[in-house]
Amino acid sequence: MHVEQIVRRVLHTRSSRGVLVSHARLRQLRQQRVLTQDELAEHAGVARSTVLKLERDDQEARPSTIRKLARVLGVKPEDLLAGP
Repeated sequence: MHVEQIVRRVLHTRSSRGVLVSHARLRQLRQQRVLTQDELAEHAGVARSTVLKLERDDQEARPSTIRKLARVLGVKPEDLLAGP
């Protein structure tokens, strides 16, 4: 199975297991769209503390959270994942 297929499978699961997010990429995309952490959290329907912890690399994200953040940021969910 290719890495891309594995990523898609992980992101489309309803699992509560965490996935590593690229904290630098998340912050970069948020700032490029001129959004505060509060605004991103509100638009994505997640807690501000979740965005804060993800940007600090203090927390893994649920696949559903990654999908919500990606939708608001206008990117594919895979674009938010940390590389190997």
